[in-house]
Amino acid sequence: MIKVLYISGYKSSELGIFKENDPGVVYIKLAIKKALLQLLDQGLEWVMVSGQLGVEMWAAEVVVELRKKDFPDLKLAIVTPFLEQESNWSDKNKEWYQSIIQMADYVDSVTKRKYDSPSQFRLKNQFAIQKTDSLLLVYDEERDGSPKYLLQTAKNFQEKKEYPITQITFYDLQLLVEEEQQKQNDFY
Repeated sequence: MIKVLYISGYKSSELGIFKENDPGVVYIKLAIKKALLQLLDQGLEWVMVSGQLGVEMWAAEVVVELRKKDFPDLKLAIVTPFLEQESNWSDKNKEWYQSIIQMADYVDSVTKRKYDSPSQFRLKNQFAIQKTDSLLLVYDEERDGSPKYLLQTAKNFQEKKEYPITQITFYDLQLLVEEEQQKQNDFY
């Protein structure tokens, strides 16, 4: 049973998404929501993200939305790789991040210091995989990006312990877009 899920994926910059109202965000959030709804029916209790801009922040928004509507017991954990990860972000992104942090049930950092080494990201990946029951990753192995390191960590962990990995690929997102457009066309 999956009680604690880690969600990650591309950073917004890796997807070329620089505006919060980009239509791609709608479909990514919808794909995450569909995956979460299936897991909630099976007993999901916690979602963990590290709070990076992109898929993780959109996932956190989906969790907050689901909690407000139908799943008040769903909990959100934000476990950053290091302290003050948002220090170099734009004011707008810092504000967005703080609004999500305020709605989280648990907030902590893997390394209790500010950024000083890329190894902090590796430690965050290891921590996230060890502390969760499954990974939901918005990542397509056909299109390189930072999630490849997390995916490799999860695959290595799978060699020792059962650890389901669900990927949402670009093909999955394209099918979702087509499905939603068909619904729109059927509506009119």
